[in-house]
Amino acid sequence: MNKFLIIGLGNIGKEYLETRHNVGFEALDSICKEFKTTFETKKLGDIAKSNHKGKSLVFLKPSTYVNLSGKSVRYWMNKEKIPIKNLLIITDDLNLDFGIIRLKEKGSDGGHNGLKNINEILQTNKYNRLRFGIGGNFSKGKQSDFVLSQWSKKEKSELIIYKPLFYQIICSFVSEGIGSTMNKFNNK
Repeated sequence: MNKFLIIGLGNIGKEYLETRHNVGFEALDSICKEFKTTFETKKLGDIAKSNHKGKSLVFLKPSTYVNLSGKSVRYWMNKEKIPIKNLLIITDDLNLDFGIIRLKEKGSDGGHNGLKNINEILQTNKYNRLRFGIGGNFSKGKQSDFVLSQWSKKEKSELIIYKPLFYQIICSFVSEGIGSTMNKFNNK
């Protein structure tokens, strides 16, 4: 199958712009800029489409908020007839230090409510994900406040260097597969 669904998790609304939980949206915005495509609001999310080396790419920013992303993911997988092996979710991860990138073919939700919902709706945790470390620098009981807060000035300036990397990862994933992509990018 030559069709891929690349999903960036985030929350819709101006109040969530440039927050840690929206790194998936930020990654897709930067990827789509490189592909010279723009998003259109459709059912359950914003969609952009492009091609790379004969492969069709569908980019999705769910409009269901992070914690209910599964409904949008399933809808667009079915609508576009994309197999789960060609799915890649881009998400934030509290369990990784800021800027650490981890690609995986499957795994637990790691306490991430968006991944938990996707696992429940798809009835599996065997799908590709790109986890971007946002760190865990928050007081006990303040996890929600931390993920919904904006990047620090230092993080925001450092995030700029990762944006071209997101594009490279997507190009590698669709042309070479998840295994090769993990080998190339997991220790960057």
